[in-house]
Amino acid sequence: MVPHLVTALTGPMSELEQRIIDSMPAIERWFRLEWMEHQPPFYSSVDLRNAGFKVAPVDTNLYPGGWNNLTPEMLPLAVQAAMAAIEKICPDARNLLVIPENHTRNMFYLSNVAQLSRIFHMAGLNVRIGSINPDIKEPTAIALPDGSEVTLEPVIRTDGRVGVKGFDPCTVLLNNDLSAGAPGILEDLDDSQFLLPPLHAGWSVRRKSKHFQSYEEVAKRFGKMLGIDPWLVNPLFSQCGEVNFADGSGMECLTTNVDALLGRIRRKYKEYGINEKPFVIVKADNGTYGMGIMTVRDVKDLDALNRKTKNKMSVIKDGQTVNDVIIQEGVLTNETLDGGVAEPVVYMMDRYVVGGFYRVHEARGTDENLNAPGARFAKLDFDQSSHLPPPAGSKAGAASPPNRFYMYGVIARLAMLAASYEMEATDPHAEVYE
Repeated sequence: MVPHLVTALTGPMSELEQRIIDSMPAIERWFRLEWMEHQPPFYSSVDLRNAGFKVAPVDTNLYPGGWNNLTPEMLPLAVQAAMAAIEKICPDARNLLVIPENHTRNMFYLSNVAQLSRIFHMAGLNVRIGSINPDIKEPTAIALPDGSEVTLEPVIRTDGRVGVKGFDPCTVLLNNDLSAGAPGILEDLDDSQFLLPPLHAGWSVRRKSKHFQSYEEVAKRFGKMLGIDPWLVNPLFSQCGEVNFADGSGMECLTTNVDALLGRIRRKYKEYGINEKPFVIVKADNGTYGMGIMTVRDVKDLDALNRKTKNKMSVIKDGQTVNDVIIQEGVLTNETLDGGVAEPVVYMMDRYVVGGFYRVHEARGTDENLNAPGARFAKLDFDQSSHLPPPAGSKAGAASPPNRFYMYGVIARLAMLAASYEMEATDPHAEVYE
């Protein structure tokens, strides 16, 4: 289900957290029924924000990096989930090819690739790392800070299959979000070779607004099942597809949508007696790596954007120009760790939560994006007091501390389910029935 991890949560539980923990049997049954109808993403990570009065996902990544942030104790969970995921897709798999981003100089990212390789090696697969970076023309070993190394090999395509020299994989695992588009070498692969996630999960196709549209549907169903207002787990949003920050055109669309969304949030705050100032986060609709993001607390702020902010919002990863933006309800974070504002990040493989960590930023406020330069990652430990639940009927059961990470696992899995809906809706190969 959800590992029992020590979080930065302190003090009494909120009404929402208590409701979720008390409803665990109903929630788990609800998820089981959903996974009978829908295929979870192969792997994913979800950034969450906990404001106390509401908990919501703010970003869902279908090509998660950062696996090196999980503690060694979490690896058995990841290995078991990897086994289950691979078994469903290619039961007789022997070989797995990992295709990473083209970050050959980013040691932190390459440490993530090494960790992914270890996970699948421990799951019983031969693993090689194949690069589609045109600069990688021969096997290239790169030393990592921990003393280990990764070897990148050029990807070769033969007869509709991809691999590296002397290595023909059953499954190809992308850890590259395809922001610049799907490379031709990965298109139209032979049906006997599985590409995970599929190409339409990349940011050249995917849009955050489509994801949160799916999430809104999931939140409504979950809220009905649990008897709560879906807003308590769902960030409101709108979308604008005609903005040009460089020349200022289309700003009327952005201003109108920001103003309307701030008004909707104010009404919700009034309904729940929340004495906080509403804010929204404006993001590139296909953005990643924390690029193309700004906080707006008042619609007047948009009239005074300086050149630095406009430049930051104009271009994202791989030089992609920003024209489409999602305007998302800002969710405060009430968690701090070692003096810095913190937000949990939950990692999943197949339908299982395998771990998580905190993103912490000492220089950012509770209403700001933490996925920015200066952020650090704080690992989470297992709660030593409760590796196993107490025997049924034992007196220790009543005093056993609740799994406060459970709520985060639930919200993250709602986002994962929304990604499943999203992938089904955008699958170019899905059968259409008249």
